[in-house]
Amino acid sequence: MPTDHANLEAFAHELADAARTLALRYFRTAIDVQTKADASPVTRADREIEARLRSMVADRYPDHGFLGEEEGGELVSGSCWVVDPIDGTKSFICGVPLFGVLIALVVDGSPILGVIEMPALGERWVGQAGGTEMNGVAVHASPCTALAQARLFATSPDMFLGRNRARFDALAAAVRLTRFGTDCYAYGLLASGHCDLVVEDDLEYYDVIALVPVIENAGGMVTDWDGNPIDARFNGQMLAAATPALHAQAMAVLRAVV
Repeated sequence: MPTDHANLEAFAHELADAARTLALRYFRTAIDVQTKADASPVTRADREIEARLRSMVADRYPDHGFLGEEEGGELVSGSCWVVDPIDGTKSFICGVPLFGVLIALVVDGSPILGVIEMPALGERWVGQAGGTEMNGVAVHASPCTALAQARLFATSPDMFLGRNRARFDALAAAVRLTRFGTDCYAYGLLASGHCDLVVEDDLEYYDVIALVPVIENAGGMVTDWDGNPIDARFNGQMLAAATPALHAQAMAVLRAVV
């Protein structure tokens, strides 16, 4: 991490504070919902949060890059902030408090700081070298190593199509229980030891890169379904596990379905 890591962490909290304020200003109000070209919903809250955070980064660190879901940008060499202003916009517009704001600092392609901010719940995970904390308290992923005892989370079964639905169903049949509807909150729960696996598909880089430092620095493991690290070549498939042993078992099931 850069030598001014304490200042960068403090700044990440400032970004998350600003995002929380804006999100709560619009949450459970009669906010207009528009549909983007990819058929996903977007609101004024999404756009205002990203614009505010983009402005804050430009003011404090003008030499840093910025990549956001709504207005784009470029994953530059050196330092770059990657933001998903509202992860779980469908939850947000339905009044479900499980939406979050994802903030990552990526340096030369590697995510070194990740934030999962949950505005409506008042919970925030921050992961970086040395550990992961939730609201300032150190957390750790569970010690689960057996697939038959694992708690599996995914945002929705609808995100899995064709062969990938069959692959997910095979994994769901092998675990202790499966839960849906959590958006990015599932990854915070994994970091805190409350679930053991999160498996998702059809995601974007800005959906996942902040999650990597949170999970890994809590003792978990994150790759795509083929075991590749999460980077700019991300293929949309996410496999996060509490332990390397559990990760290996889950990947074996996913690979076995032809």
